[in-house]
Parts: sequence; structure tokens; C-alpha cells
Amino acid sequence: MAKKWINFLRKYGPIPRNDNMFDETIQRSAKRNKIKPIIFKHPFHEDVFDCFKSDSIRSVILTGTAGDGKTHLCREVWKELGGDDELWASDDPYLKLSLPNSQTLHFIRDLSGWAPPQGMSWSDVPHKETLMQTFCQSIFTDSPTDVFMIAGNDGQLVEALRRLETTDLISNTRDAIEELLVDDLQSIAGVNLHFFNLSRGSSAELFDRAVKAFIDHPGWIECYDLNAEPDAFFGEKCPVRHNYELLKTNVVQQRIHMLFELCDYNNLHLPIRQILLLLTNAVLGHPDAHDRVMRVIDVPKLIAAGEIAKGSLYNNIFGGNLSNRRKSSITVFNYFNRFQIGYETNNRIDNLLIFGADDDFVKTEYDKLIGSDTFYGASATYQRARKQYIEAGDEDEDAANAFLEMLVRQRRGLFFKVPVDQEKEFKLWQLTVFKHAGEYISDICEVLESGGGVDRRIVGRIVKGLNRVFTGMLVDDERQLYLTTSGSHSQAKISRIYLDYISVQPNKGERVTIERNSRTHGIDLRVHFSQDEEVLLELNLIRFEFLSRVASEGALPTSFSKECYEDIQAFKSRLIAKYAEVQKDEEGYDDDCVELKILNSDNGKLEPRTITIKR
Repeated sequence: MAKKWINFLRKYGPIPRNDNMFDETIQRSAKRNKIKPIIFKHPFHEDVFDCFKSDSIRSVILTGTAGDGKTHLCREVWKELGGDDELWASDDPYLKLSLPNSQTLHFIRDLSGWAPPQGMSWSDVPHKETLMQTFCQSIFTDSPTDVFMIAGNDGQLVEALRRLETTDLISNTRDAIEELLVDDLQSIAGVNLHFFNLSRGSSAELFDRAVKAFIDHPGWIECYDLNAEPDAFFGEKCPVRHNYELLKTNVVQQRIHMLFELCDYNNLHLPIRQILLLLTNAVLGHPDAHDRVMRVIDVPKLIAAGEIAKGSLYNNIFGGNLSNRRKSSITVFNYFNRFQIGYETNNRIDNLLIFGADDDFVKTEYDKLIGSDTFYGASATYQRARKQYIEAGDEDEDAANAFLEMLVRQRRGLFFKVPVDQEKEFKLWQLTVFKHAGEYISDICEVLESGGGVDRRIVGRIVKGLNRVFTGMLVDDERQLYLTTSGSHSQAKISRIYLDYISVQPNKGERVTIERNSRTHGIDLRVHFSQDEEVLLELNLIRFEFLSRVASEGALPTSFSKECYEDIQAFKSRLIAKYAEVQKDEEGYDDDCVELKILNSDNGKLEPRTITIKR
């Protein structure tokens, strides 16, 4: 059974497969091998099931990205309402079920597989066109006899409706769906439809549920029951066993959770399928295995060849076992590698990794974090490469490059090994390109979620960064947010014409705050012109990092900052537009007189010089 479990588990991993039928493939394989699939209660489960508990059921749409669990939720509803398992096991994307209340529930469990392909119109399949029109009619009928449960990616849903011949009914349906999508709503008045966008859920919450189901799966008990020899599969030297046991530790789960959380705050959603792929690759990944994902028969060969270290969970989490092309094509590795963990570092960490074994001052730390880890830390291969690098330096280029690749894996290992209480001491987040990520989570996200307020020093730093972008000068002011222009257009790099300032501290309705958005659950920077007038900027991790670094360092590399810079300049344009709107409402506004104030910078302090011009 252990071998069957590993072979089954590989199907979740980064191996070639038919993604369009992923859920069905997993279910069939599980049934064929008599293995329980990795399942857990979807965060939207209760909300979706509640839709089918009333006497008069309304239609339900499940949308989101591929792998979000749409088909899984459809199957759970089908089973709950008494649907036949054999019917569900068919390849037909359309099924229907008669309900006790005399309603007919139509399941379109894969809209892309059911709708006419590109090049065909709905009129070429009139029975499907009629069914879609029935759906559109049902959502505007108080007690419809036909209700629907439709699963499809949001793009497919909009495209399917767009291709229908336009009538008032179809036009109203399109408008309703677009409003639900754009405004992130689950229902709107006058439309009998429940709408769930699964991609709006938390990837971090999905990870927490998925990793528990993964670790608790009975297949791992079968592996332990082998009582294998040290050099065999799931013996003491087995990288699969070691990776599984590492994944069970709190610190590893916490760090992976933080990466998912940061993806959420960067509006990078990761669906269930990608999370299960990550977990499978973390445990089974190895560059020398078949399809780069270990099988039972691969393990003894890798142990005998002394290549255990290449199967490190710490490296596999970033797809380090895969080819660059394959890795970049997988969403979760694409997102995680944006953190550049392993390629960023600081002197303390590199000194520990390179010289720690020979330095009495840090030997204790080295032994604890690296020396004690004979699997992926102080392995014989790494020790030889380290000594050769110290002695030969860059003279042997191939050996130096090989060691530097190992160093990337070691830095990644430290990211998951450093204890929570030593994160600040080691400056853990300097191992990533987002050096303020830890602060973003602990001092902003967690503080706001607990009902607290963001420290004024952080708000001041963000204002300082904004002032430097807005003016193009090295401004140090954190108490006032300056509104400036170049005279020709507001987004010029250097803007020395001063319009006004907004007080950061509360003053006659003016203030600058960082708050949680109750609708999007994201973080907003809010600039208040008065009690009723404000302009918002979504303060995601990238923008927070950008403004924090501009405030402390003055600039960032173009590759990192170009998009952020343009976002902040667009925000300035919105602030100036709101300022002009507020000024026109102010008593005494003089449209015939223009007063220009030119800013001069003196050691980070701005001093405006006034020039008055008559129109």
C-alpha cells in the first residue's frame, strides 16, 4: 500500500497530466487504487451548502481560477442532494437532478467543456442555447422551476454570455454577472442568484487546511509500517521521510503560511490545486528522479549515489528540483520565486554558512542550524565544496559556481530553520527581496486584524516615501503630505510647484491613516481631506516595500520600482483631482487668480516661495 500511496500522491505533483480533468482523474485513481484522496472542507463549503437548504432554491454560480475547488464543491452538493455516483463519474459536463420540491437542478460542472468551442455559435447547438436562456430567465423569476449550479472560470462565464444573441434578458444577465464580479458581491437585489468567486478566498487559509489533510493522510502510516532498512524507501536515510517529518514541524508550516499570506496581500491568489502540487513537490521533489518527482524505486538509488541533499524540502518549496522552464510555468513557484529567497542575503548569514564551522564565535549557532542537519545542512558534499571554495576562491570557476548553487539551497534552508524568536536577530526577511515583509505582517496586517492601529512611525515613513515620489526630491518631512505638480502635468519626475499639504495627524478632518478594507480584506492607505472626502490607495506588500525603501534609501532598482512608481504617480493625480474638487467647494475660491508656490529643498526641508499670476 505504501508504494500505491506514493504513486497516487505523485499525481498531485508537477508531472504531465490532463489539467482540465484534474479532479475527475484524482477521484478515479483513488477509487481504482482504493486510496482516500487528499480532502478537506472547503472554506466556502458552508456558504454554498446553505443555498440548498431553503424550500425554494436559487441558482448558484461558482467561479474562480482553475483548481479552486469548483468541481469538488459541485460533486459534494450532488452527493448531498442524492445524486448518483455513477452518473457523476461520467465525462458529461452536464447533469440534472430532480429535487423534492419539484424543482429541477441543472449542473454544468465544467462550463468550458460544455459551452460551444471557439468557432461555433450557440445556434449550432440549439438545445444548449435553450438551456442557457432558461438559466437567464430563472435568475429573474421569483419561484423558478429550473435552477442551476454552474462552475466555470470567470473569463469563460463572461465569454459564454457574450456569445449569446443579445436580448433584453441576456443583456440584463450580463450586467448582473459583471456587477457581481467587479464589485466582488455574492448577491444583488432583484437577481435570484448566489455568486461565489472562490479566487477571493485566502490562499493562506487553504494552505492551513491542505497541509493538515496532507500530513494526516493514512498513506503515511502505511509508509512507517514498512519498518524499512536505513538505505531503503522510508528508512532513516530516505529524503521522502525526512521531508515529510520536516513538513510536520511548526516553524516550516509557519514560514510557508507567511509566504501564502504575503501572496494574498499582493493579490496573488493560489488555488487548492497549486497548494497540493507544492506540498507534493516539497516532499517528493528531486532533480535526478523520474519526472523530477521521486518514486519508491528511486529512493535507494539516490541514497547509494550520495545525492540525498538535492531532494531538500527547503529547495523543493521553490521548485528548485525542476527545470527553469517547467518551474516558471507553474503558478505557485512563479509567485514564490518573486520573493527571491536564496538569492538575497546579509553578511551575518553568509559568514555563518561559509565560515561558521571554523569560527569559534559563531560555532554554536552553526552547529545548531547547519551542523546538526546532516541531510540538507552540513552534508559531506557541502562541506567538501565549502572548503574548496574557501581555499581556491574563484580560481576553479566550475567548482565555485557549484558551491554558489549549494549556497542558494542553504540560505533557503535557513529561512525555514531560524527559530521564530530569532527572526529579528538574524534579520530573516533580508533573505528575501521584501525586507519589510515581516513588519508588514506583524505590525500592519495582524495589528489591524486584532482591532489595533498602525504605529504612527510606520505611517510617517510611508508619507515620507510618498513625498519623495511626489516631488522628486529627497524630502524628510513625515508630518505633511505634499501635493505638487510640474506645471505641465502632475506625473513629472520632478514636481516643484506646490499646491498644498495634507496634515498626517488629525487636523480639521485632515489625516493620513493605514486601515483594513472591510470589503476586500486588504490594506488601504487613506488620505482624508475632510470627514467626508478621502482617496484610497491599496497598500499591498509591493507598494509598502517600495515606499519604505524610497523613504530609507531614496531609490530602488528600475526593475523593481517602475510599476510601483507609476502606481504612486497615478495616486498623486487622484489626490490632486480630489484637492481641486474640494477647493472649488471652498468659499472664496478665486478662479481669476493663480498663486504659484515653488518648492526649494534645504537639507530635506521644503520651503515654498509664492508667485501670484493674474489670468
